Order: sequence, then structure tokens, then C-alpha cells
Amino acid sequence: MMEEKITKRKVYVIGHKNPDTDSICSAIAYAELKNKIGDSEHIFVPKRAGQVNQETQFVLNYFQMEPPGYVGNVGTRVRDMDIRFVEGAKSSISLKKAWTRMREEHVNTLPLTTQDKVLEGVITSNDITKSYMDVYDSAILSAARTQYQNIVETLDGEMIVGNPHGYFVKGKVLVAAANPDLMENYIEEDDLVILGNRYESQLCAIEMTASCIVVCEGAPVSRTIKHLAEEKGCVIIGTPHDTFTVARLINQSMPVRYFMTKKNLLTFQLDDYTDEIKDIMASKRFRYFPILDHHGTYVGMISRRNLLSVKRRQVILVDHNETAQAVDNIESAEILEIIDHHRIGSLETMAPVYFRNQPVGCTATIIFQIYRENHIEISKQIAGLLCAAILSDTLMFRSPTCTEKDREAVEALAAIAEIDYEKFAAEMFAAGSNLKNKSPEEIFYQDFKKFECDNRTFGVGQINSMDRQELTQIKEKLIPYIEKTYEHQHLEMLFFMLTDIVGKSTELIFYGKGAENLIEEAFHIQCGEQSAFLDGIVSRKKQLIPAFMAAIQN
Repeated sequence: MMEEKITKRKVYVIGHKNPDTDSICSAIAYAELKNKIGDSEHIFVPKRAGQVNQETQFVLNYFQMEPPGYVGNVGTRVRDMDIRFVEGAKSSISLKKAWTRMREEHVNTLPLTTQDKVLEGVITSNDITKSYMDVYDSAILSAARTQYQNIVETLDGEMIVGNPHGYFVKGKVLVAAANPDLMENYIEEDDLVILGNRYESQLCAIEMTASCIVVCEGAPVSRTIKHLAEEKGCVIIGTPHDTFTVARLINQSMPVRYFMTKKNLLTFQLDDYTDEIKDIMASKRFRYFPILDHHGTYVGMISRRNLLSVKRRQVILVDHNETAQAVDNIESAEILEIIDHHRIGSLETMAPVYFRNQPVGCTATIIFQIYRENHIEISKQIAGLLCAAILSDTLMFRSPTCTEKDREAVEALAAIAEIDYEKFAAEMFAAGSNLKNKSPEEIFYQDFKKFECDNRTFGVGQINSMDRQELTQIKEKLIPYIEKTYEHQHLEMLFFMLTDIVGKSTELIFYGKGAENLIEEAFHIQCGEQSAFLDGIVSRKKQLIPAFMAAIQN
């Protein structure tokens, strides 16, 4: 017996928005570590919440690694719900067959699809009930273009004369209860006549050019009647039921296409977010809603009840723990772990999680430690990524955030990756600061984070360069852009750090109400017209943000 295939749930390992080298490299390395440790229920996939910057792209190219896939929102989607697969039916099936399927499958909505699974419409049990209870038109069977095969199936009968694939398209339905003399007064051309075993009645209906006669109670049909019906083009259907039962059942042979809803269908896509559709579902009286894939192909059905059991996206966060910096809709996701080296921020979780936060210069240093603790071999490529991340975050040990553990990690990782880390760092920083062809917007968002303290909100971007002249050129681009984009940020203040790696200093551009006063209070200096010079300040995390927070709280 073949073993049942178990599908593992994906867990996204993802860094912050506007990711830097640490955010990207740590996501890749930690996902690989988790997969090597092994988990019978999950597979871990590195993702990114923003565009890869030039420095990080240089690192990925250098170690021949692909960037993680982009995820801009981790809210639950329709594809995360328990989609019920109700097989689509042809729109030509009878009402009776549709009703039978609904009862067998315990649904009240049946999707109607083409052979290629293109949704044509839906039929509900309420639609079928109305067709049976509210219709008094004796010509509706022909108006619905009912196939004779449907009539045969519905009446549990047999086709005695005629083509079962033909259609009843003209005339009314009537029961021949009178004698032949009276029948001549009300049978019209192309009518469908329900009658019994009387030879005279059958003959009369055929001679009156009825398009079909239904012979009830399993009565035999003579050769003469059959021959005459063939000559006149009259269909003969035999059924074991009596005339009352046939008259009651025959409308159930009509095709569902005549009653189905086919215009303004309310459907959802697999990639629709549940937050966006739940209000729509609540406002409608439908029980089931069809789901389509991105090709427009029918997939299945969902109901409001499925919203209660939706599976939230599972994520592991690296290099951040603040809601403002996290991928959109993080509140809707299930956070399993957080690996970070920043201050503990505003992020809240629904349940206890594994949270590892250490005062080191880089998340990659923590991940290097976890590899060692679990005795997992580090590949040459992963070692290169982790080493590059630490060099980037610590500005090659120049940042005050750098610790001895970061230095030890770089030494060990560089040996595994077989690189001269000082030479590599110089090439990496040069690639990252080569911003001549970048737009002000691309430069601004390359490494931009939002912060909140005492109900005050501000954003801080940063660029590191080993070329002071290049920083001056970037400043000329950024100042007018920051003034322009300020209104769209919904933040009180904007700052941008132009950090000189060699000179261990930062020129801080500022804009917004209170920005200048905040800098002067935090660092006890006099600001220039649009910027301030901060000697010895190179770290946003350990120097700039703590000083701002203290000044705001005071």
C-alpha cells in the first residue's frame, strides 16, 4: 500500500521592510538551518519584504545565491482557507439531477462549468424550489429548450421513437385525460402530450402533429403507432409512472441553465485577502461562493463558516521586532520565532514564541551561534552570506554596536567561505555606495525604518559610504526629495544619515516640525540649515535612536 503523501506547511523566514544585507542574508541562512534541523510538519522558505539593495545584490552575486522571493503582505488569503471542492456540473443537466447531487453532497449551491472548468453560473436549492413552486407556464419546458434525454432520465423512462439528443423547443405540455374527440380541440402542433395506454388517444396526438407523446404506466406501444410517429417526426417516450406522477416530475427535466445565475456572479480569487472579502460575504445571503484561480478557472467553493477555520500564515521574523518595520498585515500572521539584535519594540504575538534577542552587532552573529549550538555544518555559501551581513552591520567593526562575538564570528565564517574579509568588505561597501544612477526615491528607501515613541512618529534612513564626495552628491539629491515626500509619509519628522565609514561620522539631514530641536536636544549641538554633523555617530540602532528616544521622553 502506498504511503499517504504529507504536504508540509510553509513557514516564511522574513526580515524587515526596505531590507539591508543582514535582513536578507539572515533570512536565507536561518531558513536553511531550520530545514537542516528538520521538521515533519513545516518547510522553511526565506522571503523579503522589500527590494534588494545594491550592496546586498553584490553579496548574493558574489556567493552565487538567488534573492528570496518577495512577500509584501502576510495576511491570510483565500488559498489559506479550507476550500471545499464541489465538482462543477454541466449547465445542460436537469433540475432533478442537480437537486440529487446537492442532497448527496450536502450543499445548497452547485457550480456550473464548461469542460475546461470555466464557470458559467451557479444554481442554488432555492432556485430549484422556485422553479417547481412558482412556475405555472405550461410552455416553460420548451422555452427552456429541454433535451429529450433529460426527460427520459427524469421520468425513469426509455426512448421508444426518436433521438434522445434532440430538444423540445416549441409547444406546451398537457395531459390527455379526455377522449379523442375533445383532444382535437386543445392539442396544438408541437405540443408534448402525456397520456395512457389508449390507442385512440396516442393516434390522435400524433395526427395532431404533437412533437412528443409520453406513454405512462409502462403501457406497450403498437407497431402501427411507432411507424406513424416515425413518419410524423413525433418522439415517443415510455415511462413506468402514472400520469399524475409524470405531470409532477416533468418540469424537473428542464436544464439548470434556464434558472442558473450567470450575470454579476460573486466570485473570489485564490489570492484575495480574507480581510477584504469577509465583509462582502457577511453582506450577502449566499451560503457558498465560487473560487477562481488567476486563469479564471473554477477551483472550489467557500462559505462564511470557512473564515472561522482559516489557517494564518506562519512566519519567523529576523532582524526586527517592531510592527512598523514588519511586512504588511503581520498582525494577521502566526509568528513562530523572532531572532533579533535590536531593542524590543511594539510587536505583539497571540501566543508565546521563541524570542532570541542578543546585544550583538548583527542578527547573522546570533544565527552563526545557533548553527554551532545545533552542530550543523555551515556551507561555504551560507558562511559567506553571514560574514557579509556582520561586516555590513558593524561597518567592518567600526560601529559601536560591534562586539567581540561579531569579530569572532567573522573570523570563523571568513575561513569557511575562503575570503579575505577586509578586501571583500571594501568591495561590498563600494558596490553599496555606488548610487550615481539611483533616483532619490531608491536611495531614500534603500534602508529606511519607522519608529514611534510617546505617540511621536519619525522615520530614519541611512546610507554608508567610504567616499565622502559621493555622500555630498547624495545629499544634494535627497534634500529636495525629502521635502517633497514628507507630506505622504504620515510621520512627524524625517531624518537621513549620510554615514562616512572611514571618517566615522554622519551628516544627518532632517525635515519636519520639531526635527531640528530633537537633534539639538539629543546631541547638544547646533544644527545647520538642513543638516547636522554628528562626529563619531555611525550607528542608527545604538547611537541615533537611543539618543532620540531619551530626548523625546525627557
